[in-house]
Amino acid sequence: MADLFEHAAADRMRREAPLARRLAPRNLDDLVGQEHIIGPGKMLRRAIEADRITSLILYGPPGVGKTALARIIAMRTAARFEPLNAVTSGVKELREVISAAKQRQIHEQRKTIVFVDEIHRFNRAQQDALLPDVENGSIVLIGATTENPFFSVVAPLLSRSQIFELKRLENEQVVTLLRRALTHPELGVDAYELVVDDDALEHIARYAEGDVRRSLNALEIALLTTPPVDGRIHVTQAEATESIQRKLLHYDGTGDEHYDAASAFIKSMRGSNPDAALYWMARMLASGEPPRFVARRIVIAASEDVGNAEPQALVVANAAWQACEFIGLPEARIILAQAATYVACAPKSNAAYNGINAAQAMVEEEKSIAVPPALQDTHYKGAKRLGRGGNYLYAHDYEEGYVTQDYGVPRGTFYHPTDRGKEAEFRERFARFDERDAEA
Repeated sequence: MADLFEHAAADRMRREAPLARRLAPRNLDDLVGQEHIIGPGKMLRRAIEADRITSLILYGPPGVGKTALARIIAMRTAARFEPLNAVTSGVKELREVISAAKQRQIHEQRKTIVFVDEIHRFNRAQQDALLPDVENGSIVLIGATTENPFFSVVAPLLSRSQIFELKRLENEQVVTLLRRALTHPELGVDAYELVVDDDALEHIARYAEGDVRRSLNALEIALLTTPPVDGRIHVTQAEATESIQRKLLHYDGTGDEHYDAASAFIKSMRGSNPDAALYWMARMLASGEPPRFVARRIVIAASEDVGNAEPQALVVANAAWQACEFIGLPEARIILAQAATYVACAPKSNAAYNGINAAQAMVEEEKSIAVPPALQDTHYKGAKRLGRGGNYLYAHDYEEGYVTQDYGVPRGTFYHPTDRGKEAEFRERFARFDERDAEA
């Protein structure tokens, strides 16, 4: 009787599970996307089909098939498959699984695959606990993570594992999965005829941002909340819009999305594309990035990428940073937008940036240059008796405020003004000074 109740409970849980779980792929051909790692002839596909899996890390954004791929491996392998979740499992559970795996290897000559979902949530000690048994082959590890494993997984585990990156699905691929779901026997709305408009499917795919799980859950909500008429459920774009109230932004303030968006923002300003700069800035702010972080990036770009081609850019950027400290969101976005577009539109020069790098390299790698006597300090007692600064030529006493003089490092050693913006004026002045130096 107990078995009967348990079977009924399991069947009910399966039917009541979220649509994304009920429609989980059962073989490699059911997976859409990721052809770069599981397409015909690819190494990982061959290893799965031959049941020759070695330790590996599956890395990618949410909802792209990491756990689904692990389940497919579980269904195909002759090995014992032990799933763990790093959020709910600790060293105790880990040791129990590894101990059982060792016994299984001795008594049954059967290997064990340990799947650790969200492995990045294991701390260093927990990850280190896996090392000896991965090393000696007591277990085969499959880890899944949404964070860059080179930051979140300890190096010894990485060196013993193959790393496969799963890519975010394109909208067309998500639409393909949604169409397939509408004819799936586990959909759960068999009593009705289903009609889902193309623009509704495209809307769900677009706003799910490549997350299959979210797109299927949105489809399920749309189907369950659209009233049937004459035995027919018709989902239009309006119903699809209701199923996803707000666009999902895959963004982690400390992970890849954080650094990638910041990088795209900086490179858009450097590349003189104010529209792209505004988009990446809006993306960061909408995802909760502090305005201070955005302002700092603008200030850095104003000096590193604009520099003396337009010195006012640094003034605008710094003023924006200070203003944001007083004002805050949502109004701070206006100030940041002004500064970001100013930096993006300004003429560009990294001459000062390259100059300080070259100067630092000389300081660190070459013999130190002595301060010329004329430039030495004369503001202490006895300086003149020691010959300090005796022949210094005061530049303001000469035409254009310039006089030929030894400053220790010849002009043009590090800083090379461009012919853009304000620096074009610098080049012209320096050309005149060079002529005067040559005459002197």
